[in-house]
Amino acid sequence: MTPVISIIMPCYNGARHLAQGVASVQAQTRTDWQLVIVDDGSSDDSWAVMQSLAEAEPRIVPVRQDNAGAAAARNHGLKVASGRLIAFLDADDTWHTDFLALMSNALAGREDTALAYCGWQNVGLGREGSKPFVPPEYEGPGKTEALLGGCRWPIHGAMLGAAAIRLHGDFDTALSSCMDYDLWLRLGCRLTLVRVPEVLAFYHFHDGEQITKNRSRIAFNHLRAQRKFLAANPGVEEQLGTEKVRALTDGELLHRAYTSYWKGDLATARPLFRAVMASRYGSAKDWLYMLPALLPLPLHRLLLRMLRTRSAPDSPR
Repeated sequence: MTPVISIIMPCYNGARHLAQGVASVQAQTRTDWQLVIVDDGSSDDSWAVMQSLAEAEPRIVPVRQDNAGAAAARNHGLKVASGRLIAFLDADDTWHTDFLALMSNALAGREDTALAYCGWQNVGLGREGSKPFVPPEYEGPGKTEALLGGCRWPIHGAMLGAAAIRLHGDFDTALSSCMDYDLWLRLGCRLTLVRVPEVLAFYHFHDGEQITKNRSRIAFNHLRAQRKFLAANPGVEEQLGTEKVRALTDGELLHRAYTSYWKGDLATARPLFRAVMASRYGSAKDWLYMLPALLPLPLHRLLLRMLRTRSAPDSPR
């Protein structure tokens, strides 16, 4: 039987998570799926685990490539996929049992012209922000601004037609993170967005290697994706205005720098501050915070300690 839905699952050294991720697919109430698992040059037992899972489940298609990153792995999976609908699930994440059914129902009759997105929840390691979240309605006059402003749903919180990806482009292998944001930004502005107001996708934090742990890399790749989109769509700046576009791009980078700065993460904040200064963005007050990022790191830390000491209340006598 030809599957209706192809699920692309990249895997790099995810042997200990694979069974859970695959079980999440096998538990789906909709059963006409194909799971393409791409081993991205793992050095652990991922390939052996994939083969074992495939032997027990004929709907699983394991494929292998030299290590080239998540974007290349997903593109490889797309070439193998035979379903007319596409969804993505990383090896260490899971879905609600009704994910495939509800998302495909939302696309019924417009599989090649629409993109469905749903709510999600971050779980594991006691991280903040673990409450379930259902995103708002993005289809409307402010859609482009909303999508340019940030990644509005995770990689495993969407479904769309295979034809739409083949028409508008797949994952950018030049990005080491934010490749999902780049894809949703490009496709979301061209396709009708369909909101499924249910929490159906679950992102699992764990103690292994995850792209989302490198905050500075994410921030710079986010900006690269934005600039790439703006270069390909020059009418967007005219539509939104230069000031708004700068707030969404350089302003977002500055916001991420401040977030790291106030958490005491100077290693992340400093290169972001320097990039914002290079773009000549920010108020005079912002520059007072940013300029010390030009100092050597030990001097920057010493300056902060001095400022905090001066601003601390007098000790009791």
